[in-house]
Amino acid sequence: MAEIVWLGRGGQGAFTAAKLLGAAFTIRDNEKYALAFPSFGPERRGAPVRAFTKLDTKPVVDRSQTEKADYIVILDDTLFGPQLLGLLKDDGKIIVNSKNNIEDVLTFEAEKIAAEFGLPTVNTVMFGLLVGLSGIVAADEAVEAIKGYMPAKIQERNISALLKAVQEVAE
Repeated sequence: MAEIVWLGRGGQGAFTAAKLLGAAFTIRDNEKYALAFPSFGPERRGAPVRAFTKLDTKPVVDRSQTEKADYIVILDDTLFGPQLLGLLKDDGKIIVNSKNNIEDVLTFEAEKIAAEFGLPTVNTVMFGLLVGLSGIVAADEAVEAIKGYMPAKIQERNISALLKAVQEVAE
């Protein structure tokens, strides 16, 4: 089972990104299963949020928080701490939206891409970076997930941002 942890703040779309990944994984194959769910305290904008995506070739029924992740995707670099490295599987990776280089993790200025497409959050940019780095889903599957789950008026900008992020890490 592949397990991805998403860390963000309320309103940044971490749970939306978790759901989009699950949708993309299952979109073309009835033998693939996904479960996406959030974990947060009192609901309020700006509070830390964790979301989880679990992907497998058999039904995913375990709704417990991930203890060892293949990827940890961090939408707000203030949520990064070195202790997160201990939550990775042996070949796991952390992807952080940050202007600064952080030792032992992959950092990208996701806000720059989001701003280019007039997006207020970086969730689809970070989703694109994960797609490009991991190969868990194909870019066209991610695009289909956005088309299926996001309102029509914001699809084009989010798809463009996702594809730019995929391209950025493919180079």
